Amino acid sequence: MIKSLVAAASVAALAAVAMPAAAQDWSGFYIGGQAGWLAPSQDDGERILFDTNLDGTYGDTVRTGAGADAFSPGFCGGTPNGNNAAAGCTDDDDGAGEFGVRAGYDIHTSGGWVLGVVGEWSSTSAEDAVTGFSTTPASYTFQREVTSVAAIRARIGYAMDTWLPYVTAGYATAQVDETYSTSNTANSFTPTSGDTDADGFQIGGGIEKKLTDSFTVGVEYLYSDLDVNDSLVVRTGPGTAPATNPFLIVNPMGTNQIRSSDSIELHSFRVTAAFRF
Repeated sequence: MIKSLVAAASVAALAAVAMPAAAQDWSGFYIGGQAGWLAPSQDDGERILFDTNLDGTYGDTVRTGAGADAFSPGFCGGTPNGNNAAAGCTDDDDGAGEFGVRAGYDIHTSGGWVLGVVGEWSSTSAEDAVTGFSTTPASYTFQREVTSVAAIRARIGYAMDTWLPYVTAGYATAQVDETYSTSNTANSFTPTSGDTDADGFQIGGGIEKKLTDSFTVGVEYLYSDLDVNDSLVVRTGPGTAPATNPFLIVNPMGTNQIRSSDSIELHSFRVTAAFRF
């Protein structure tokens, strides 16, 4: 995928260099699209937090009947390779393809500055996960998948004939699917599952090139910093487990679990194309 995108951008750049430069007006509406690669940032320090007395405050330690930390094997960023910490995790923060549409409007000032606004929507399937291991042994995994990202941003650039380097920043929102899985078959697990969303900001920059008066191509990088609005909470209940089960010792109703971070950081590398009117 990345090789294809780089090749496409290279062909476009070579074609652009071969064309004669001329004074250009960047004012007006445009519609187009983008394609690229979207990758979440790794958070090696993330873990699962517990509320053992169900008072709404997380950070409790789940303890065995002997008072030991039931999650002493630790946590890892990714999906588990087995039900024990020795098996380790598979890092799933490698990102995914991103494809979308955009529309915007630019004003070319007399001083050469180009001021504009752009709105866009992209489809993707970038995932990241965190896993905890108990002494049972058993694994417990929270996974997030970003399924789409929408944004509206301001941008400012400086026109250099057929070239337009620019910076951009604005509001972004993402659709997020949160899921939970475990190898524990004794307790019951009741997640508040389903789609949620995350909101925050985007910032980045790029460069556009006019191949004709009405057609442009470009490359762009965007950084997104988003916060999940309603993180998934999982109630670990009795199931068939005895009252001495670590999740039930403090409160027989069970223990709530949640990811330690509700932050999503994304890096997007893409090529763009647009028709101008």
